[in-house]
Amino acid sequence: MTSEQTHDKIMEATHTALCKQGYGGLTMQDIANEAGKSKSLLHYHYDTKADLLVTFIEHLLDDFEDRVAVTEDASPQDRLLSFIEWFIIEPHEEERAAFHLALLELRAQAAFNEAFSEQLRASDELLRETVASIIREGIGDGVFYDVEVEPLAAMIIATLDGARTRQITLSTDWYTETVCTQLISALQTMLFVDSEVVTPRE
Repeated sequence: MTSEQTHDKIMEATHTALCKQGYGGLTMQDIANEAGKSKSLLHYHYDTKADLLVTFIEHLLDDFEDRVAVTEDASPQDRLLSFIEWFIIEPHEEERAAFHLALLELRAQAAFNEAFSEQLRASDELLRETVASIIREGIGDGVFYDVEVEPLAAMIIATLDGARTRQITLSTDWYTETVCTQLISALQTMLFVDSEVVTPRE
């Protein structure tokens, strides 16, 4: 197995272990068990659990950038709607909810861990800039009204993140879908020149 394959295996195992154990209960042994590797191998690559999780966040950012690149040929309207709907957690997606709850636990540690904080800032900047770039493109194409891009992008991310946080911490399976639907409706009025654009889910 190549070093890249080993890395991917460990990242996949970290995802699975986080879903099962949460951040607080997660151990290097849990990750080793999921990867089918020895704990000593994990420590060969990563000195501590924190080091491994910093790499895991970097892995998530790379994965997100790859996903965004796949949709670049779509219209700005469809790209923005797809981005928003990506935050919807369906009632049956228990594993996804558990994973985001674990990430929320990890985020709480950022105040005490600069490496976590740095990666989470990078994540926030990537999300905001992704939305901002879509809005700029839409303005340039004449399909979005001319608005202040960065404040609107920040508002969209804060709204989506808040909805997801409430759904996974309050055990309310409707929160993200309701908020995303209302956000899309508001954007189609205030941002979309053609307010009749149909959402991808329809």
